[in-house]
Amino acid sequence: MSKQIQDAYIVAATRTPVAKRNGAFRHVRPDDMLAHVLRAVIAKAPGLDPGEIGDVITGCAMPEAEQGMNVARIGLLLAGLPDRVPGVTLNRFCASGLQAVADAANRIRLGEADVMIAAGTESMSAMPQIMGNKVSLNPEIFAHRENIGIAYGMGLTAEKVAEEWKVTRADQDAFALQSNQRACAAIAAGRFRDEIAPYTVRSHLPGEGGTVRIAERLMDTDEGPRADASLDALGKLKPVFAARGSVTAGNSSQMSDGAGAVLLMSEAALKRYNAVPIARFRSYAVAGVPPRVMGIGPVEAIPRALKLAGIAQGELDWIELNEAFAAQALAVMRTLDLDPARVNPLGGAIALGHPLGATGAIRTATLMSAMQRGEARYGMISMCIGTGMGAAGVFERV
Repeated sequence: MSKQIQDAYIVAATRTPVAKRNGAFRHVRPDDMLAHVLRAVIAKAPGLDPGEIGDVITGCAMPEAEQGMNVARIGLLLAGLPDRVPGVTLNRFCASGLQAVADAANRIRLGEADVMIAAGTESMSAMPQIMGNKVSLNPEIFAHRENIGIAYGMGLTAEKVAEEWKVTRADQDAFALQSNQRACAAIAAGRFRDEIAPYTVRSHLPGEGGTVRIAERLMDTDEGPRADASLDALGKLKPVFAARGSVTAGNSSQMSDGAGAVLLMSEAALKRYNAVPIARFRSYAVAGVPPRVMGIGPVEAIPRALKLAGIAQGELDWIELNEAFAAQALAVMRTLDLDPARVNPLGGAIALGHPLGATGAIRTATLMSAMQRGEARYGMISMCIGTGMGAAGVFERV
């Protein structure tokens, strides 16, 4: 017997501040960051019985080493959730956190659960290199020329996009400057305050007489945005990935550490726990593109997500488009004719950082915060994905 599709609602969303790689969170474990946001998001729904959570789905782009061993389950146990609550870790690279939200929503929409948590965690400080601890790519994948782009570093794919979509160095640097300016203005205005769950970083330091003292630092602000960013300074940076290229450290996303969590409920659970929803999950779509131009992925995913949601692109009030690189973000915006005023109003990953598998959950928290302030009816989160994919999710304020 077929089941009727029901709505899935976002009740709460929160995140850690995002720290630079080898910055404030360099000694903080990713499972501890995850546990922190799980506790924080549950605290936003005081009537909820944690034992009724159907699953904790956690995105992680490099689920190994400190963030291995099914980090979702480890994190929820560290958070003190009941043993009966299961957890699963998924990996769709940069879209992992958003994929977790979509999978959690779909479990509710299908009637398989009434309460779910979607999350993401990533410590790029814990990973010795961008591709993880041990990379062993299957040589057969490169037997086909169209797949050779998988062997490129991400920066080289951005160079390909810049070349083919004619995005100049000046355009990229101007976009990077705007990202920093918007992020700094948002921080100064306190616009991230409600979505951030401050994290106390504890350091063990040598004390007098051979003792160990514990120093504490409260992290409540994103570490990446640069108030001193300027076109002059950005223009002096050398290309990182190609000698005659245009992609630099200044117009690329920052490698970062962070975590985010999203609490979702069915309509029945809203009534049971007297919870007030922020938004309704409307749709999610993924699409593949040639690996050598992986950054263009949202061009294929966004129209699919909008079609599934049944809304026009012009109805989107707020778009969180992950700034993996200025080159690819601009190429996507120009190809789809996205309104620049509605894309990353509070800055993006060039300023705020991109902790890979956590980014989708983190940016969901930002969008939900904007919706709570009444700044958007329809919002979207989208990003490109390594190996040549794009993802997009659409949400509606209720």
